[in-house]
Amino acid sequence: MRILVVNTGSSSLKLRLLDADDSTLINLDMRAQDGFFDKDELRSAVEQIVDQVDAVGHRIVHGGTSFAGATVIDGQVEEELRKLSDLAPLHQMRSLSALDLVGELLPHVPTVACFDTAFHSTLPAAAFTYPIPAEWRELGARRYGFHGLSHCYASRRAKQMIGELGHSSRMITCHLGAGASLAAVLDGVSVDTTMGFTPLEGLMMATRSGTVDPGLLMWLVSDKGNRSEDVAEMLEHQSGLLAIAGSADMSQVIAAADRGEEAAILAVAMYVHRLRAGIASMASALNGLDALVFTGGVGENAPGIRAAAADGLSFLGVAIDEEINARAEPDTVITRDEAGVSVLVITAREDLQIAREVRSLLA
Repeated sequence: MRILVVNTGSSSLKLRLLDADDSTLINLDMRAQDGFFDKDELRSAVEQIVDQVDAVGHRIVHGGTSFAGATVIDGQVEEELRKLSDLAPLHQMRSLSALDLVGELLPHVPTVACFDTAFHSTLPAAAFTYPIPAEWRELGARRYGFHGLSHCYASRRAKQMIGELGHSSRMITCHLGAGASLAAVLDGVSVDTTMGFTPLEGLMMATRSGTVDPGLLMWLVSDKGNRSEDVAEMLEHQSGLLAIAGSADMSQVIAAADRGEEAAILAVAMYVHRLRAGIASMASALNGLDALVFTGGVGENAPGIRAAAADGLSFLGVAIDEEINARAEPDTVITRDEAGVSVLVITAREDLQIAREVRSLLA
């Protein structure tokens, strides 16, 4: 079964056509312009392969509480997905736009929605419930978690690489890209994560703030007269690395820090500080740690960030081999020989996870 994977992210749209053995037949990355992809470019790419596609798998960021696994898309499902757009307005509308366009070109091909939130549907109530009034919780205000497709693949691939970790497999997966989140994975099941009701919660990211005091936001709106939509725009697109260092590209920020630029040095220190704190928090949810996995653009390509994070986690048993880490290319184990925790660098392959879910569902 040849599967067309449509992976619509925060900064790009990735198009992959995978053969039955997961070999890549088509590989196209489209950069987002003003938050959206070029529809003509996508249309042209899909038109060239319409006769080769047996099924389509779409990455959908938000499945709410309705979708805890991959789902064949029909009219009713699509309607439900549109109702969820207010929970992730930027991400969901991009995904649905791609869904509409590809659906027009491949109307008779089965289409499956694969959800970033689904992997985290196993979170216990203590992890997903916000301590807020019941009427807000009844509206759906809770922690959902995101990047689930990446976390699921990375945890599964890590287990393949290092074998059985024992009866209690305690793993933290670090998806560090333009968006960034952590997941605490116990025996292959997500039990905690850093993102919450929206993809804004948690770690410092490229242009997103991560967690900030909600009182600060109320102060900005109520006392300082900012419009809520302007505050949302600043938190989503003008914060994170960009706000501190002037660049959203971690490689550029690291280069500037190496040159001694104070703003970049601060940005890297803030990023690592929050990363270490998040990993420690996830480890507490697991009652310890057996494996730590780095994936995503930063996780795979920034050995200095991996090293800095590991330096502050020795109390958990984390120690990496500096030479192996410096030259590591995914998929690689970078653990120091005597360390008690396996540390791995793994290529983010959401496309393989989506294809796996599509095949499983349609089988």
